[in-house]
Amino acid sequence: MQNDSLSMKKRPFFLRWAWREIRQGQLWLVTLALSLIIACVFALSALVSRVEGIIVSQGRSALAADMVLKSSQAIDLQQLSTKKVTTSQQTRFGTMAFSDNGMQLVSVKAVDAKFPLRGDLRLQASDQSVHHHVKPGELWLSERLFSLLDVQVGDTLMLGDGELTISGRILEDPELSFNPFSQMPAVLINNQDIAAIGGIQEGSRISYRYYFSGSDPDLADIRETMKLTPSQRWLTENDAGRSGDFIERARQYLSLTLVLVVLMASATLVLTCQHYASTRITSVAMMKSLGASRRFLWRWLLQQIAVVFSVAIGVGLLLGFGLEWLLRYPLQQLLPDELPAIGFAPLVISLLLALFISLPALGIPLSRLVNASAMNTVQATQTPTSKFSVIWLLLIFPVFAAVWWIGSNVFVWLTLLGMVALLVLLALVGLAAIALLKKIKLGSAYALALSRVNRSKAKTATQLAALTCSLMLLAVIGLLRNELLADWKNTLPADAPNVFALNIAPEQQQDYLAYLDENKLERSEGYPVTRGRLVAINEERFYSNEENSSEEQKADSDSENSRSRDESLRRELNFTWAKTLPTHNDVIAGKWRSSSGVSVESGVAKRLNIALGDKLAFTVGGLEFNVTVNSIRDVEWRNMKPNFYFIFTPDVLQSFPATWLVSFRVNDQQSDLLNTLASNYPTVSVLDLRMMATRIQALLAQVSWSLTVLAGLGILSGLLLIMTLLRLSISERQTEIQLYRTLGASRKRIAATLWFEYGIIALLAGIIAAIGAEFVVGLLVVKGFELPFTLHPFMWLGLPVLAIGLVYLVSRSQIKKLLLPLRS
Repeated sequence: MQNDSLSMKKRPFFLRWAWREIRQGQLWLVTLALSLIIACVFALSALVSRVEGIIVSQGRSALAADMVLKSSQAIDLQQLSTKKVTTSQQTRFGTMAFSDNGMQLVSVKAVDAKFPLRGDLRLQASDQSVHHHVKPGELWLSERLFSLLDVQVGDTLMLGDGELTISGRILEDPELSFNPFSQMPAVLINNQDIAAIGGIQEGSRISYRYYFSGSDPDLADIRETMKLTPSQRWLTENDAGRSGDFIERARQYLSLTLVLVVLMASATLVLTCQHYASTRITSVAMMKSLGASRRFLWRWLLQQIAVVFSVAIGVGLLLGFGLEWLLRYPLQQLLPDELPAIGFAPLVISLLLALFISLPALGIPLSRLVNASAMNTVQATQTPTSKFSVIWLLLIFPVFAAVWWIGSNVFVWLTLLGMVALLVLLALVGLAAIALLKKIKLGSAYALALSRVNRSKAKTATQLAALTCSLMLLAVIGLLRNELLADWKNTLPADAPNVFALNIAPEQQQDYLAYLDENKLERSEGYPVTRGRLVAINEERFYSNEENSSEEQKADSDSENSRSRDESLRRELNFTWAKTLPTHNDVIAGKWRSSSGVSVESGVAKRLNIALGDKLAFTVGGLEFNVTVNSIRDVEWRNMKPNFYFIFTPDVLQSFPATWLVSFRVNDQQSDLLNTLASNYPTVSVLDLRMMATRIQALLAQVSWSLTVLAGLGILSGLLLIMTLLRLSISERQTEIQLYRTLGASRKRIAATLWFEYGIIALLAGIIAAIGAEFVVGLLVVKGFELPFTLHPFMWLGLPVLAIGLVYLVSRSQIKKLLLPLRS
C-alpha cells in the first residue's frame, strides 16, 4: 500500500516535469515534429482518399454505370445477369431526322427504362418538369436540334421510317463525350421503339453498350465469365479518356510531396531527439549517482514521451483537419455536396506512421541516455554502444512502414533512391571543395574557420549533407510544382480554341474560313478529313472482327495479337493531309516530306511498333493503298486543337472525298456569331465546347492552388528542419567558444570565425543542392511525369543566396548569445 501511495505521489510530479520540459523548450521541437508528421499524413491521406473516391464516382457516372461492355454485335444480356448486379442496355445508330422545316443526321441512343445506372439523366418536358428515365413512345432531343430542325416540344418528328412526338429536351446526359469527330446531335428513345423507326437494318452500323452496376467482386466475376471478341471491349472509370491526365499528375505530386514532407519532419524529429538526449546526460548521471535505477529512469523518460505523444496527437489531428479543409477549399465548386467519407484509415495511418518513425528516433538516443555513466557528473565520457546494438533493430519499424506505405509507387522510390545516391556523392564533393578553399587567403578568421571545419570532417560532412538535403527537398517541391503548372498552362492556355466546325463541304470551305477571318476570330488551319482504317504494317495484316479471323490468325505472334487488340485498329480513324505538319505537333523522329509519306502520332507508333520506313496499308472507301512512314510526331491531345493519328502528304489522299474541319475561339460577346454560322451553313456541325473549356481551366486553377498550399507546407517543413539543424549545431559550440574567450580571443575574432564557418557551409550546401535538385527534378519530369525538361538558371543563384540568408537569420541571435560577456 505504501509503494502504491508513493507511486501515486510521483506520477503528478513526473507529469508536471514533462510538461515543464515541453514549455521550457527542451521537448517542444520534438512535439512540433511529431505534430507535423501526424498532421501532414492525416490531411493528405484524407484528401487523397476523398479525391480518389470522387474520381471513381465521377468516372463511373460518366460511363452511366460501374462497368460497360462496348460491342459491335448484340449479345444475350441474360447470360451475364445476376441478382447481385443491375444491368441495362443501349443501342446506338445514326439515322436521318425530318421535320417540316429541315432535316439532320442524328445519333440515336435507344435505352431501356433503367438507364442510367450511375450519374444523372435530366430531361425537361413542356411543363418544365424534369424526368430521369426514357419511357416507350418518348423522344427527347438535344438542345441543338431544336434550332437545326426548327421544331418545338410537342411537334411530330419523322425519325428514320417512323414518327414520334417530341417529349422535351435533354438537359444533362451523363455519357457526354468531347470527341469533335464523333459529335452528331443526339436523340434519346426507348429500346422498344427501335423497330417502329426501322433503326436496325442489314448493313447498318450499330453499336451496342451493356451497363453493369454492382460490387467490385461481382463485376470482376462477370468480366472473367465473358470472353471478348476483337470487336468488344470493357470500359471502366480508368478508360474515360485523356482529360484526367493532369489529375493523375496532381495525385503523383501529392504523394511525392507527402513523402518528402514526412521525410523532412522525420529528420527534424531525429535531430531534436538526439539533442534532447545529449542535454540530459548530466541529469541522468546525477540521478544515477543518487541511486536512481534504470527502471526509474525509463519510467521518467517514458512518461515524458507519453505526454509529448498525447500533445502531438491532439495538436497534429487538429492541424490535420484544418489542413485537409485548406487543401480542399479551392475545389469546393467542383466537389459534390456529399463528399465521400474518409473513414478511420487516415487516422490509423497517421498514428502508426508517427509511432513507427518515433520508435528508433526516440528509442536509440534514449537507450544511450539511460546507459550513460554516472561519471558524467564529473567528466564527460563516451557512452558504450556495443552492449546495446540490439536497439538498432528499431530501424526495422520505419523501413517496414515505408515499404508498406509507399508500396509499388516507383515514382517515389525513384526519388528517394536518387536522393540517397546524390547525398553520398555530393557530401564527398563538398569535402573536396572545402579542401580547395584552403588555397584562398582571406585573413586569420577565414583560416581559423577552415581549420575548424577540417578538424571535424565527419561532423562537417553531416552538417553539409543535412543542410544540402533540406535545401534540395525545398527546391524539388517548388520546381515540380512550377513544372506541372507550366505544363497545364501550355496544355490549355487562355486563348485555346473552344468551338469546332465539322463536316464543312469543300465548296463551303473558303467562304466559311473567310467569314471567321472577317470577324477576327482566332482559328486553326482548315483540315480536310476523311475516314479510313489501318489494315497492315509491313504486309502483316490485321483482322477487325471474330468472323474474319481464323484459329490460325489468332495463334499468330504475340506482337500481332497485341496490335490487333489496339483500339485504333477496331474502328475507322480520321485521316487528314497537309503540305506542312501542324505547328502544335513536334516531330521527334524522321523528317516530313511532301510526297508519298505519312506522319504517325508517337503514342500509336509505340503501341503498334511502327518505326520510320515501315510500309503501312490503309483503306478509304473500300480502296486500299500503301504509304511509307517518314516521321513520328509528339501530339498533345489535351490542348483542344485538331489532332490526328495519321497525317498524309497531299498526293496520297487528296483524290478521296472529304469534308473540312476548323477550330476557333469565341468569347462571350460573340455568341451571336455561332447562330449566324448555323443559319448560313445549316449542314455544318458546330460543336461548342466553351462550357467544358471554362470548367477545365477553373479546375486547373483550383488544383494549382491546392498544389501551391501543399508546396508551401513542404517548404515550411524544410525551413523547420534547417532552423533546427543550425540551432543545434551552434548550441554545440558553446563550450568551445567559452574556451576561446578564456584564452583571450576577442568577440570580433570569434564572430568572424563563426560567420566564415557557417557561411562556407551554407554556400557549398546551396551550390550542391542546386546541382542535386536539377538532377532529381530532371529525372522526375522526364521519367515520372513524361514532360520535357528545361534548366532552371534562377535556382543556381537563388538557392545559395537562400542558404546564406537562412544561416544569417537563424544564427544571428544564437551567435549573439554565445558572445555575451563571461561572468566571473
